[in-house]
Amino acid sequence: MRFLFVVITLLWPSIFISCSGDNSGDLPEPNDIIPTNIVLTVDIVGSDANNPNGDGSGVVQCHASATNAVKYGFKFGNSAERESLNGDISYTFTEEGTNTYTIAVFAYSSTGNSISAFKTVSVFVVGGGLQLIWSDEFDTNGSPDASKWTYDIGAGGWGNGESQYYTNRSDNVTVADGLLKITAKKENYEGAEYTSARLKTQGLFDFTYGRVEVKAKLPGSAGTWPAIWMLGSNFESVGWPKCGEVDIMEQTGDNKNKVLGTCHWFNTSNSSHASYGLDTTVSNATSGFHIYSMEWNASTIKIFVDDTQYYVIDVSNSAIPNSPFHDKFFMILNVAMGGTLGGTIPSNFTQSTMEIDYVRIYQ
Repeated sequence: MRFLFVVITLLWPSIFISCSGDNSGDLPEPNDIIPTNIVLTVDIVGSDANNPNGDGSGVVQCHASATNAVKYGFKFGNSAERESLNGDISYTFTEEGTNTYTIAVFAYSSTGNSISAFKTVSVFVVGGGLQLIWSDEFDTNGSPDASKWTYDIGAGGWGNGESQYYTNRSDNVTVADGLLKITAKKENYEGAEYTSARLKTQGLFDFTYGRVEVKAKLPGSAGTWPAIWMLGSNFESVGWPKCGEVDIMEQTGDNKNKVLGTCHWFNTSNSSHASYGLDTTVSNATSGFHIYSMEWNASTIKIFVDDTQYYVIDVSNSAIPNSPFHDKFFMILNVAMGGTLGGTIPSNFTQSTMEIDYVRIYQ
């Protein structure tokens, strides 16, 4: 009897383990990492007590978080899933009127396991008036969208005594974490001491009249000269300044809290370059994002920072004979080094970056 009791005692743990193993298919593998505590917030741009469904732009900004998540996938209504590494993403609905959509987020762990959350929102998109005609939200990591952006490549000062060599390398331009990042670097490259990038929509998209909005954080290093600007699409045939130029934002190289708005054109009365510019102060231009915008019609060009106007010019033909500001223009984003506005580059400069959250154009 004592021997039998010992045998049963020894066998009992094996029997227990074997029975519990019958349900192992219902449990995660020991090495699986399962995200938990998912939270999704959705802000409709312009939403307030009087406009609960937004300002008519159709833009929503989403933030998701989850424990043990390494990336997130978002779906807006029937759209394809869009990836975000940090859980932040924006999206523009385009169907006119007030429409209801389900926004889904999937939080993925390093082992590919996921959990999800959903929110239903009603979003208003204005019919008539200003409508979004072109945008880049920079939500896809990697190179900038080749259907929207091309590049100027090379050195030579670019007419302003600049010191950089523009490239399209990922070292100088990339999309990551929902941001376009243009980085100027100190390095010997093709005979230049610095590299950077200059993106443009030339040959891909241009427009006449409208509103441009660019949300950006500017580089903090002295000697950098970032710009958000437009050039007349007939630039290659008539040259500068006859093509016209609109600088929506230029930051000085020595005062990183100072930005300028400027228009350039050809003065037919004396056959010379003409310009008109004003500046304003943005106290945290290098540490925070601000919206640099322009409104352009047949009469005026107005320039704003965070919807506060500081610049206006009369561009009518009566004010500017043979005004170029009634033709098509394309967009340019760049960070130059040195030159007429970048000034002296410090000897200890290594690199500095302009980050852009989005570019939106309305008509």
